[in-house]
Amino acid sequence: MTLVRAKKHLGQHFLTDKNIAQKTVDSLRQGDKYKQVLEVGPGMGILSDFLLQKPEYEAFLIDIDTESYAFLQKKYPALGTRLINADFLELDFAATFEPKMAVIGNFPYNISSQILFKILDNRQQVVEVVGMFQKEVGERCAAKPGSKEYGILSVFLQAYYKVEYLFTVKAGVFNPPPKVLSAVIRLTRNETETLDCDEKLFWQVVKAGFNQRRKTLRNALSSLINKEKMADNATLDLRAERLSVADFVKLTNEITAAR
Repeated sequence: MTLVRAKKHLGQHFLTDKNIAQKTVDSLRQGDKYKQVLEVGPGMGILSDFLLQKPEYEAFLIDIDTESYAFLQKKYPALGTRLINADFLELDFAATFEPKMAVIGNFPYNISSQILFKILDNRQQVVEVVGMFQKEVGERCAAKPGSKEYGILSVFLQAYYKVEYLFTVKAGVFNPPPKVLSAVIRLTRNETETLDCDEKLFWQVVKAGFNQRRKTLRNALSSLINKEKMADNATLDLRAERLSVADFVKLTNEITAAR
């Protein structure tokens, strides 16, 4: 079979190390909660080979690259309609998958944040994610309050998922090798269906706080808060990076109460 050429505009770096591929697939741990697993950007199928060996899963593959799609059609003819030639970011999860499912992939680094926000949009359905990202993104997802990596993505992911940084991957196991280290992380959906606050306001508070992260929250959130009623609120004298998810939930409720 003719090999697929990696395309820079799609952010493709094909994994070549089978041990890492198996280790990545084996990092799926919540199989008792779902059967369907969607692999994003399978390329030439190095992860897919191990995923399809697991009878407990019903594997789906999605790739926007028509060359990869044609290659995978020949490699896995039995997949049929479970091989999808489409943009993951445009995928209708509710119409395609069961109420509980998982996502796995060596994700294109140029759209990694968009992929994670797509998963967040479908968080009620996606109960587990195992993904290969740029190391910097993996660290940001798992970052704790007070660190420079901690930001919007950290808070939103950790509000709904347990985030685990599993292992670092060197550049030499990809073709072509990226100019950065990579990381595999695992997201496990927590038991909270919804946050104990106005979730829309929570998202606004977190975004506004980090969009001006050098300012105190009192200044960064000036358009969202009742300044008079919250004049004595000590949390507002902190910067966003100091607050945990629980702190943001509490602050959201305080803002709501003061309106």
